[in-house]
Amino acid sequence: MKAVTIYTDGACQGNPGPGGWAAILKYGRTRREISGSSPATTNNRMELTAAIEALRALKERCRVDLHTDSTYLQQGMTSWLADWKARGWKTAAKKPVKNRDLWRALDAQAARHDMHWHWVKAHNLHPENERCDELAVAAIEQLRAEIGEAAIARAMRAFRSGDDPNTLFQ
Repeated sequence: MKAVTIYTDGACQGNPGPGGWAAILKYGRTRREISGSSPATTNNRMELTAAIEALRALKERCRVDLHTDSTYLQQGMTSWLADWKARGWKTAAKKPVKNRDLWRALDAQAARHDMHWHWVKAHNLHPENERCDELAVAAIEQLRAEIGEAAIARAMRAFRSGDDPNTLFQ
């Protein structure tokens, strides 16, 4: 089984606000950087999206060491997920799990691999974590340039009303 190392990060300008995600995938001497954005989202949604998209990029089952600076992501996958599923996607307080759509997608992608989740301290000069942060922020800036502030404001209104802001741009 191939061993892949992944670093992920999510960013949000405002929370909620326009967001970006990024991942670095490393296999042997091969390194691939991926990133994307959303016009209205939260930092946690971008952290989850980074992991989902990184795992989706893998075309075969691998041993994956995924490094994140998000305790929400790392704890969710290693401590909380099994209990949420057992309770029908409810928290211990019997409330619906936030970001359930993304947790389900991440669970499905992670099930394809032999996963090992690692937490790294953010903004601690870890080269790959810093690079992921740069890529995520750049994705937000590119989004701002492409769609403009008026479109971001419309997306934020849609997000706050419970609609999917991404459908405004499809």
